[in-house]
Amino acid sequence: MKKLRDKIENFVLKTEDRWKILPIDRQRLLTKVFFGGYCLLTVIVLIHIIVSTGQKSNTISIDHIDGITKKPVEKDAGQIDTKEIPIKE
Repeated sequence: MKKLRDKIENFVLKTEDRWKILPIDRQRLLTKVFFGGYCLLTVIVLIHIIVSTGQKSNTISIDHIDGITKKPVEKDAGQIDTKEIPIKE
């Protein structure tokens, strides 16, 4: 785990050094491009959410889930059958 952390830290330091070497004008341009891309992606996601929730076929279906556990279904207190269940020791 320590090797992975060291590799990540080394990568971050190299990337930071390469960023500092770039001229200020290039840093500003890249920052604007990255921010513009982030804004564009955000707008696309918001439009997708608005369109998908605005459709009339947007319904939630609630069904019974089968097969998750092998635990028997519990019955009401008046309907409990007594069974001897072997206990593993």
